[in-house]
Amino acid sequence: MAKAWRVYSDPSGQSKIAELRLDMKPFVDTEGAHGQGTAVQRATSIAFRISPPGYVLDWHCAPRRQYSISLSGHAEIEVGDGTVARIGPGDIVLAEDLTGQGHITRVVGSEPRFYAIVPLSEA
Repeated sequence: MAKAWRVYSDPSGQSKIAELRLDMKPFVDTEGAHGQGTAVQRATSIAFRISPPGYVLDWHCAPRRQYSISLSGHAEIEVGDGTVARIGPGDIVLAEDLTGQGHITRVVGSEPRFYAIVPLSEA
């Protein structure tokens, strides 16, 4: 099963990463879709991106609260305490480290990383 992660800044500004527990509950939509799901969250837009093998984005903060949803390829997220999380297809990262040290993102392996960015609404 895919994993979900949360990248955030602690009070000293050091970035951290932790597994994010998605609060899944039974749902039934009006059209009949059903199963387990999270509550609906407000998003402002969506963008699809491709980063090539070997791509490195050095220390940076997230530009806003956003989800990064991996569709194919692999990446590593490194945070200030040295922890490195491997991200693969289906994995979700909630980026909330808006200030402080930030994190490093690396595309690993021989294939590009294809992913979706979903900025979250402030309201």
